[in-house]
Amino acid sequence: MGGFLYRGLLMMLAKAAGSYTETAIDDEIVVMSLASGDFFSLTGSARAIWLRIDGTTDRDGLVADLAAEYGLAEDAIGADVDEFIAQLRGAGLLAAG
Repeated sequence: MGGFLYRGLLMMLAKAAGSYTETAIDDEIVVMSLASGDFFSLTGSARAIWLRIDGTTDRDGLVADLAAEYGLAEDAIGADVDEFIAQLRGAGLLAAG
């Protein structure tokens, strides 16, 4: 599918500043939502996605980077990336478009 579109423009993915706190523990990133108090343990590909969400990368760029890093086809991982981005958005950890 091509990414997240907002009024005809491809959206860059950005974390919702001020809505979470995070800490790195070995190969894990623990993120806490300040609104809900929920904790999220990010390891493996979830950690890799979180680290790439910096406000300068769109969904397609993120998928391409991950596919190259893990040696997978972009179409094989796109749906999983979309699902994880939706979970982050639903938890209020990503900035609105």
